[in-house]
Amino acid sequence: MRLRACAALLLLLSACATTESNTRGSAAQDSRVANLQRAATLPWVDDGRCVVREASNEWAVLVERCFHSLDHDRLEFRDVTGRCSVASAGAAALGLGVCVLIAPEIIVGAVIVAGAVVVAAAISEELAAYRRASRASARPEVQTQPIKKPAADRKPKPSGQDWFPPGPTEPVASERRPDCKPVPVPHAGEDAAHDECADRFPPNRYPGMDVLVGGKRFDALQVGARVLWEIKTYQFDTYSDFLRERVIEDQIREFKDARSIARTCGYDFVIGVSTVTHKAELKMADDTFDIVVTGCTR
Repeated sequence: MRLRACAALLLLLSACATTESNTRGSAAQDSRVANLQRAATLPWVDDGRCVVREASNEWAVLVERCFHSLDHDRLEFRDVTGRCSVASAGAAALGLGVCVLIAPEIIVGAVIVAGAVVVAAAISEELAAYRRASRASARPEVQTQPIKKPAADRKPKPSGQDWFPPGPTEPVASERRPDCKPVPVPHAGEDAAHDECADRFPPNRYPGMDVLVGGKRFDALQVGARVLWEIKTYQFDTYSDFLRERVIEDQIREFKDARSIARTCGYDFVIGVSTVTHKAELKMADDTFDIVVTGCTR
């Protein structure tokens, strides 16, 4: 009876672990897409080209760099929480609109848009391309059955000590989870400096390509090693203290999810940043990450 209870408990724990892993992978599915979807709710005067270019960055960085491309004639910002009041020097320096937008989520009533929002063309195209890539990676591979030779053509099995039993039939981790197989996909966005760093520094097994593993897009798969990379080429040292804090918070969440997916699929995970300052602040927030200073610039 006790053995049955233990078996049932182990089965339940296994099911919970699988559900948690799948949920985490789904929730972490590319922060770039989450940024694009969030930006799609706002009006842009440049058809969303700036958003597409900066979508691989944290949301706070995207907002700071693309705020000028918003259709300000159709927008009104309200500090409904008081978070962006003048009392906060860091927030005030960013401006009310930027401060309201870089919040973890847009509070109801904080951003008012006049008229209906049509998704900007560049953002719509990028989201459509991502959906196509996701469908392609999820498509099951066609398994062909080996052609059996006629009995007369088969070679007899050696007898005695010359014959060994077949190897273990237990599939490796990547076979147990088909989505762990690395799928090269075109680099996301139009950040040439970032893409060059991702290709050159690890170096990338698939130059000119990101790699989709476990439903997550990584910047590079290292040549000759099972190591997935995330590359950041921010001008981090130029950011205000307020913006640095937001960026580090967002990145730690992103990196934890990415590392979990990488490890689940049997890969190591490394972060590449451009400056010593960026590395130091990430390490201060969480010293469990493997972080390398690339020296890459924008």
